[in-house]
Amino acid sequence: MYQDTFEEDDLIAEVELVAQARYSQNNDVDDGFDTEVISSQTSTTQIPDGVRNFILHFYRNVIDNNVYELHNIYDSSFNKLTEKYYQKQAWPEAEVIAPLVNDDQVFLTLYRELYYRHIYAHLTPTLDQRFHSYENYCDLFNYILNSEGPVSLELPNQWLWDIIDEFIYQFQSFCNFRDRTKNKTDAEAVLIQENSQIWSCYSVLNVLYSFIQKSRINEQLLVSKNGGDMMEAAGEYGSRPLYKMLGYFSIVGLVRVHCLLGDYILALKMMDNISLNKKAMFARVTACHVTTYYYVGFAYMMLRRYADAIKAFSTVLSFIQRTKQYHSRSYQFDQIAKRGDQMYALLAICIALCPTRLDENIHSQLREKYGEQLFKMQKGEESLPVYVDLFQFACPKFLSPSGKGADAHQNQLKVFMSDIKNQINLPTLRSFMKLYTSMGIEKLAKFLEIDSEELKTQLLIFKQKSRQYKWVEGNLLEGEYLPTSDLDFCLKQDVVHIAESKVGRRYGDWFLRNINRCEDILANLELSKA
Repeated sequence: MYQDTFEEDDLIAEVELVAQARYSQNNDVDDGFDTEVISSQTSTTQIPDGVRNFILHFYRNVIDNNVYELHNIYDSSFNKLTEKYYQKQAWPEAEVIAPLVNDDQVFLTLYRELYYRHIYAHLTPTLDQRFHSYENYCDLFNYILNSEGPVSLELPNQWLWDIIDEFIYQFQSFCNFRDRTKNKTDAEAVLIQENSQIWSCYSVLNVLYSFIQKSRINEQLLVSKNGGDMMEAAGEYGSRPLYKMLGYFSIVGLVRVHCLLGDYILALKMMDNISLNKKAMFARVTACHVTTYYYVGFAYMMLRRYADAIKAFSTVLSFIQRTKQYHSRSYQFDQIAKRGDQMYALLAICIALCPTRLDENIHSQLREKYGEQLFKMQKGEESLPVYVDLFQFACPKFLSPSGKGADAHQNQLKVFMSDIKNQINLPTLRSFMKLYTSMGIEKLAKFLEIDSEELKTQLLIFKQKSRQYKWVEGNLLEGEYLPTSDLDFCLKQDVVHIAESKVGRRYGDWFLRNINRCEDILANLELSKA
């Protein structure tokens, strides 16, 4: 594991090193960027009065560490002004607003974080902007990690999560941009090659592990898990909300990064000290909550622990359904909705491979969104393209750390499909076996249009796939080897003896849910009449 090989001093030194790293502005190669346009924009930008007042208000609240007001500014005001003035253009550059904020470098660094994030979200970043955004993150992280003692800065949890999340997203975006041979000029290729330390995998991992070590968040979580007070292990830095939450969000960030790199065991290992329940700190930020369950569920799926993946996806999809009315007003609603669609696609794959009874609402949504694909995935060899399409839509954008010719996406797809091909005929076999309590091998083989020896192999695969490690409690990697199918069988003297155990429906829950639904319908009818 990376954290076993890094020392804290080395980590901070690395962050300081990358903060000082600057690609040459006087490079002999023409970089193709229109610097004249940029400089003229700087000199001619007119800041609307509403934006000017917003920046002044923003600056005062950063100086005062008014976290409550900063949350409103960050979550609401900034996005409203973006919609009004900057949907198709960048916000004013930091140098333009510097006189308004007394050239405060900490505030300008925070402002640039929003400035570049807006470019990534609404425009297309140039290579120059990708480099400068990385440098700005280095400046910000160097200030937080390498100042003499804890800094006095305080920011809302939503922004702290978004800083970590966006940092990883821009790293992922740069890696995918770097690995694409098309749409890059020769000058851009040279710049990327000459500045290999910018957005390097090693630097990104260093930053995340630095926050974890500086905040002592794992020590805090371990104490809390054993019933103690987190402050006992917090230390000078971890007792500050800024360091504590950045350390915590870095753990979730590393779950994501290790999934992107294809190390699913290490991804789940990062969650050793985090309890996967609604009381966990990740539940304070909806986007973090959804991201945690998405990557945990995906890691379980790639480790072939489909029952655990189903549990993870079902849990967070139920959460999204229950809280939809609250986060529908959030600027991240579209992102959460898209992530939800991806998890329904992954859930469809897992249900096809490991049939399980779902919550009525989740099952209804699943059939509505992917009912046709679920039906097709029962069709043996014909279903392979469906698995490929769902996986490609719902999987993360995998990364190759080196970026040297390795197609990370195709590699992960190949690993996933190798397991699918081994059990592609099991749904058909299962459907026949559910019709009988005993059946001769020859007869069953005739139904399946395969020979008896091949059928025996398929039965062995079915038997093996019907038992999986299932997480019960404790670390997410641990579990008990348990049956996951409601169908059991044994083979005696070329006769398959089949036993089916059905889980009883919870009629009480079903009636209560539908009574509430009827009451809502009646209430809406009365309102419409009024």
